[in-house]
Amino acid sequence: MVFVAVVLYFLLACALSWMVLFPAGRAYVSRRLELVGSRFQRSVQNFARRGGAQAGALGSESAMAVRQGGNFLREHKWTAIAALVIMLLPAGVAWMASSRTMVGGFDAPVREANQQVSELLQGEQLVPPPALPPVLFMTPEVEVVRPNLVSASRDWALLDKEYSQRLLQAFRIMKERHGYDMAILEGYRSPERQDALAAQGSNVTNAKAFQSWHQYGLAADCAFLRDGKLVISERDPWAMRGYQLFGEVAESLGLTWGGRWKMMDFGHTELRVDGVRKK
Repeated sequence: MVFVAVVLYFLLACALSWMVLFPAGRAYVSRRLELVGSRFQRSVQNFARRGGAQAGALGSESAMAVRQGGNFLREHKWTAIAALVIMLLPAGVAWMASSRTMVGGFDAPVREANQQVSELLQGEQLVPPPALPPVLFMTPEVEVVRPNLVSASRDWALLDKEYSQRLLQAFRIMKERHGYDMAILEGYRSPERQDALAAQGSNVTNAKAFQSWHQYGLAADCAFLRDGKLVISERDPWAMRGYQLFGEVAESLGLTWGGRWKMMDFGHTELRVDGVRKK
C-alpha cells in the first residue's frame, strides 16, 4: 500500500513538474484550457442570441467538447488515473482507519501507557509513602518467604530519582486503578549484603556485588499490604493477581519486571541504564 502511494505521488509530481518547469507543458495545458473556454463561451453566446431554437446547436457544441475531453483523457490516461487515485487515496485510508479490526484491543492500552509516561515527563514529583513500622517485616509469615528482611533498606532517598518516580507512579496506579496497596521490601542493597545473599545460594540470587541493579539504586523488591499485613507469597491468589497487574503497570512505565525471568521474581522491578552496572 505504501509502495503504491509512493509511485502514484511520484507520477503526479512528474506531471506537475512537466507543467510547471517546461514551457511546452504549460503551453499545451494553456491551449487546451483556452480551447475549452472559448467553445463554452461561444456556446453560451449562441444560446443567448438564438434562444431555444438553437438548443440543438448547443448540444452539438457540448458533445464536441465532451469528445475532445475524452480524447484528452485517452492521450493522458496514466496521468488521469494517477490523479484520480491520489484524490481517492485519503478517503480510502480514512475508511480503513475507521475499521474496528484496526484499533480493537489496542486503542485504550496504548493511550493509557502514553498518558502515564507523559505525566512523568511533565515533571510531576510524587512523594514516597510514610515508612512502615519494622514489626511488619518481622512476622513469621514474612520470615518464611524473605528471611532477614528486617535489615533491608527501604529508604526511598537512596534510590535513583528517575527510577523512584516511576516506581511511585506504579504504586499510585495499582492503588487507584486496581485497589492494591503496595510496599517496598528492599531498595538499595549494599555490596556486602549482596555478597551475603549470593552466598545463601542461587535460590536467593545469582548476582554478586555490583552485578545487581540494587547496588545502583535502580531496583527494588515490592509486595502488597492487606488488612495491615504484608502479603508476599505468590501462593496467595489475591497476591498473584496483584503481581501480574504490577508487572503490566511497571512495564508500561518502562521498567523491567522480574516476573518474566527464568528464575521468576514477581515483586522485583528495575530500570536498566546503559554503562552503569558491571558485567
